[in-house]
Amino acid sequence: MLDFREICALAEANSPYLRGAMARQSSIVSVASTDGHDAALAAAFLPVEGEVRHSLRVRRERVALAVALGDLAGAFPLERVVGALSDFADDALDAAIAAAGSALEPGAGSRGFTALALGKQGGHELNYSSDIDPILLFDPALVPRRARDEPVEAAARMARNVVDLLQTRDADGYVLRVDLRLRPSPEATPLALPVEAAIGHYESSALAWERAAFIKARAAAGDIALGESFLTAIKPFVWRRSLDFGAVAELRALTHRIRSHYASGQEFGPGFDLKRGRGGIREIEFFVQIHQLIHGGRDPALRSRGTLDALAALTKAGIVADSEARTLSQAYRVYRTIEHRLQMVDDRQTHMLPEDSAELDNVAQLHGLTEGRELIALLEPHVAAVASLYDALDGDGEATPVAVNLAAFGEDSDARIEAWRGGKIRALRSPAGLEAFDAVAEPMLAALAAAADPQAALLAFERLIEALPSGVNLFRLLGARPAMIETLAAILTVAPRLSEAVARRPALLDCLIDGGAYDMAAPLDAIRTEMRGKPPLEDQLDRVRQVVGERRFALGVRLIEGDTDPLDAAHGYSRLAEAALTTAAEATIADFAARHGRVPGSEFVVLALGRFGGGALTDASDLDLIYLFTGDFAAESDGEKPLGAVHYYNRLGARLSTALSAATSAGALYEIDTRLRPSGAQGPLAVSLDGFQRYLMADAWAWELMAMTRARPVYGSAQARAAAQAILDAALDRPRDRAALARDVVKMRRDMAAHKPASGPLDVKLGDGGLVDLEFAVHFHQLAEARGFYPDLGEAAAAVAPQLVAANALMTRLLVILRLVAADTGALPEPVRPLVARACRFADWASLESELAAARAGVSAAWQHVVEEAGNG
Repeated sequence: MLDFREICALAEANSPYLRGAMARQSSIVSVASTDGHDAALAAAFLPVEGEVRHSLRVRRERVALAVALGDLAGAFPLERVVGALSDFADDALDAAIAAAGSALEPGAGSRGFTALALGKQGGHELNYSSDIDPILLFDPALVPRRARDEPVEAAARMARNVVDLLQTRDADGYVLRVDLRLRPSPEATPLALPVEAAIGHYESSALAWERAAFIKARAAAGDIALGESFLTAIKPFVWRRSLDFGAVAELRALTHRIRSHYASGQEFGPGFDLKRGRGGIREIEFFVQIHQLIHGGRDPALRSRGTLDALAALTKAGIVADSEARTLSQAYRVYRTIEHRLQMVDDRQTHMLPEDSAELDNVAQLHGLTEGRELIALLEPHVAAVASLYDALDGDGEATPVAVNLAAFGEDSDARIEAWRGGKIRALRSPAGLEAFDAVAEPMLAALAAAADPQAALLAFERLIEALPSGVNLFRLLGARPAMIETLAAILTVAPRLSEAVARRPALLDCLIDGGAYDMAAPLDAIRTEMRGKPPLEDQLDRVRQVVGERRFALGVRLIEGDTDPLDAAHGYSRLAEAALTTAAEATIADFAARHGRVPGSEFVVLALGRFGGGALTDASDLDLIYLFTGDFAAESDGEKPLGAVHYYNRLGARLSTALSAATSAGALYEIDTRLRPSGAQGPLAVSLDGFQRYLMADAWAWELMAMTRARPVYGSAQARAAAQAILDAALDRPRDRAALARDVVKMRRDMAAHKPASGPLDVKLGDGGLVDLEFAVHFHQLAEARGFYPDLGEAAAAVAPQLVAANALMTRLLVILRLVAADTGALPEPVRPLVARACRFADWASLESELAAARAGVSAAWQHVVEEAGNG
C-alpha cells in the first residue's frame, strides 16, 4: 500500500486535473496528510464563503480532490466514493434550487419545486465526473414566482437558473453537468413539469425504459415532501404486481440497440466502452433491473436503488444465484473503479479505455499498475463473465421446431385455431398479441396434444385466452420462460380446480412469473399482514379473497410441479385459511361493532375442527367451525343499536360465515360448516363458553367428543382461547367405559358407510382402510385411553397408534394431490399417474399402488381390533 506522498506523486504524474486541484486546494491536501482521508473529506464538505455560484464550484473541486486521494490510497471503498460524490450532488442541486427560488421570490427558497434524482445519482452511486439526470417538478400553487409570472413560466425560469448555476463554466470551473432529457417527452415539454401532469404521463403513456429508470428514483433536492408524494403516487407504475413481460423484452432490446449503436466500443481491448460495451456496466445494471422489475412488484425488499444492494437482496431472496451475484458484484466494483481512474485524468465524463497505448499506460499507472496490458488483463475475465451471464438471461437463439399433432384435438381443430387468429379471440386481435401468440403456439399446442384428453385441454386453453383482456403479456411470458408452457399445460389438463380458477381470474397466472414470492412456509402473522386492507368491509374482504386466491393457486402450482410435499402443502392451506378467518373476523367484528357496539366483558371465540383443526387442509376443503363467546349470556352490547349477547354473537357469527363463503367478483373463500356446534344444526349458531362446557360434560354424544379431539381455538384473545382449550381438555381427558365407547364408535362408522359410501377405488377418505377408518381408530384410542389429544392426526396417531403414522402420511399426501388433479376418485388417466406418484414421493404409479394397498390393509387391521372390542367381530 502506497504512503501519502506516493499517492500525491501518482496523482501529479498521471492526472493533469488532480495536479491542478492539489495546487489550488492545498488545504485539503494538508488535512489529508496530517489528519487522514476521512477528515479531508469532511473538510471538503464545509461551506465556502461567497455567493452560491462561487461557493459550489470551490466545494466541488475540494470534494473531488478529497475523494480521489482517499480512493487512490485505498482508504475509501467504492460505496464511500460514489456515496460522497452523490451526497455532494444532492447538496449542490438543493442549494441551486433554493437560490433560484429566492431569486424569483425573496425567501421562498425551494418551496413547491423538487428534483428527483435518477440514474446513478438516484442510486447513490454517482461517477467521479458524471453528469446528473434529474427530473424537475413543481406544484403550480406553491412554486416561487414574481407577481407577473404564470406558474409554468416561473418554474421554467427556475429550472434554467438551476442549470446555469450548476453547469456554466467560469474561472472557478463548474459544479455538475445537468441533463434534463429523462423528463417525459423532452422535445415537447418545459424543463420543469407540473406534478399532476407528470403523474398523468406515468400512469398512462410512459415507456418501459422509464419504469427501469424509476427503480433508482428518489427525491434528492428542493421540496423533498413534494418529491416523495409524487414517487408514492407513481409507485404502481414502477412496481407492478402483474409484470409486463413486454417491458422486459424492451429492456433487452435496448441492450441490443446499445451494442449496435456503440459498435466501436463493443470489442474488448483498447477503446472498449466500460459502460456500454458488451459485458460492461450497463449490462450488469440491466441484469439487476430486469430481475427487480420481475419480482419487485410483489417483494418490496427487492426495490433497492443501488446496484450492489439490489444484487444482495436478489441473492438473499434466492432469485439470483450466489455465484452469479459474486461474479457481477466483483465485476461492477472493478469497472466502476477503473471508470473513475479514466475520469480523474482530465475530469472528463468518459467510459472508454484509451486506444492510444501511452494514454492506456497512464490510466493503468494511476491505478497502481505498470502498463496498459496489465489493465486489459485485469478487466478481461470480468467482461467475459458478465457478457456470458447477460447473454444467458437474454435467451437469444433459434427455437427448436416442435411437431404438433392437430389430429389429437379432433376434427376441425385447425379451423378452430385459425378462428382464434381470425378475430374470434379478443386477446389475439392486436398485431402484438397475434405475434406473441404465434411465437409460442407450436410448443403450447404440442403440450396440450399430449394431455390425457387433448380435446378438453384445447377447450380449456380456449376458455383461458377468451378470458384474457390482452394476451400479449401471457404469451410473452411463455416465450421468455418456455418451461412454463409445460406448467400451464398441466394446470389446464390435470388440475381442474386450478384451470377453473385461472379461467375466472387470469391474473392468477402472475404466480408463474414469481412463485417464489409466495413463501409456502410463511408464518401466520406475515400472511395476515399481507391480507389486511382498509375499510369499507367489502374492500377488506376482497383483499382477503385476493390473497387467498393467489396463494392457494400458487400452492397448487407448486404441487403439480412437484416442488412441494403435499403434507407441507396441507399445512400451507391450513395456515392460509387461519389467516383468512382471523383477518376476516377482525374486519367483520369492527364493522359490526360500529353499529351495535361491543358486549362488555365478552368476546368472540372460534374453534376449528376436522382437517382445519388438525392443520392439514386440501385445496377443496371446507372449514368446520364452532362459534363461542365469553362472558355473561344475559349481557347487552353498548352500541347505537344494542343487542343481547346471544343475539349479538349469533348475528355476528352469521355475518362471519357469509364473509367467508360469499362468492364475489374477487372470488369466494371457503365453504363453512357449523353443524358440529352443540345441538347441531338445530341449536344456536354461537353459544357461551359456559354453555359449551355444560354441553360437552353432560350431553355430548361420542361422535361429538371424537370431533372435539381435533378441535383447536383459532380466534380470540390468548386468554379466551386458553379458556376454550381448558374446556376441551376437561371434556376429553376423562375415564370412559371402553366397550361402550367401542360400540358407539363402530355404530357411527357403519352408519356413515351406509349414508356416505366410497365413491371410487381412489377414495382414500371413505373407502375401506381409508382415512376415516384411520381417524375413527385413532379417536377411539384417544378417548378410551384419555391420552394423545393432539389436533394433528399424525401426532395423535404417533401417541396412540404408531403403526398408523406412515399410512396417515401416505393417504394424506394422496388426498391432497387428488383433490387438485382428479374430478372424481375413479381410475386416474394414464398421463396423470406419474404426476400423482411423484407428488406422493414414489418413483412410479405401480409402487404407489402397492404401498397404498399395504397401508389400507394395516388401517383395516387396526379398525378390526376396534370392531372386536365392540363385540361385533
